[in-house]
Amino acid sequence: MTTVLTPATPLTAGDRCDRCGAQAYLRVVLISGGELLFCAHHGRKFQPELKKIAAEIQDETEKLNATPASAQEEER
Repeated sequence: MTTVLTPATPLTAGDRCDRCGAQAYLRVVLISGGELLFCAHHGRKFQPELKKIAAEIQDETEKLNATPASAQEEER
């Protein structure tokens, strides 16, 4: 059986953690179908278990360390 995954769309501020409702930075596409969204905290907390059931994990936690464009403009 071959599974074809569509390219994941970037997560937005409207995507919320299924555990606590905070902004989601991880999308977990399940082997069984469907997906789960997690904030960075819960993504790290459940990572070992998620790896066992995930077909794909989209991790956008690097956005937490990014400098907003408005702050970069002020530095100039």
